Amino acid sequence: MRIDRIAGIDGGKIASGQRSAFNERRFICRNGRPILPGEYGCYLAHIKALETFLESGYDSAIIMEDDVELVENLTSRASAILAAVPSADLVKLLNHRSRFFRGVAVTPYGDAVGRCLHGPQGSAACYLVTRHGARKLLSRIQQIEFPYDVTLERGWKTGLNIFTVRENVVSLSERALSSQIASRAEYRAVKKRGIKKMRTHLVRIFEYARRIQYALS
Repeated sequence: MRIDRIAGIDGGKIASGQRSAFNERRFICRNGRPILPGEYGCYLAHIKALETFLESGYDSAIIMEDDVELVENLTSRASAILAAVPSADLVKLLNHRSRFFRGVAVTPYGDAVGRCLHGPQGSAACYLVTRHGARKLLSRIQQIEFPYDVTLERGWKTGLNIFTVRENVVSLSERALSSQIASRAEYRAVKKRGIKKMRTHLVRIFEYARRIQYALS
């Protein structure tokens, strides 16, 4: 197993006026709040990780953040997942929730793979991606409209064949208790309220409908 460490990007050091491929008004409309500096840095770091993978000679990779707790059989379970769903471009190996799961395959390790009708599932901390999937994902996510973890699940928009596991293959370590992106209080402080968030609610209804349609396809 080859391991490449990708340096993180401090979004706080990038002035709002210097953020590339980013439309702040569009982001606020879709999410009901402005993007946080940590979110912007996280998004760019994942793009950097995907680019690093494509520069390698490997057919697939596991991209994980540094607060993931590894398990001994991670690579063999990941290989079994790809064998079970060979059409997959990307498979999320860790989520905050997996409600209304619709399975399509089960690996010899007992990992159920499928899609969820409910979401977003949260977290981009660990996912398996193929070379074809990484190339296609990079071509579709250069314009930032949602936080990266939400963007990662939007197969109906990016055209990727995205799956998830019902039970997490890995878990988050104690380091995850103190997020470097933002605290809950910081998220709440920038949220729009009332009528200012009406367009965001409409976007979410549309996204939810697309998610259900995608999960059933």
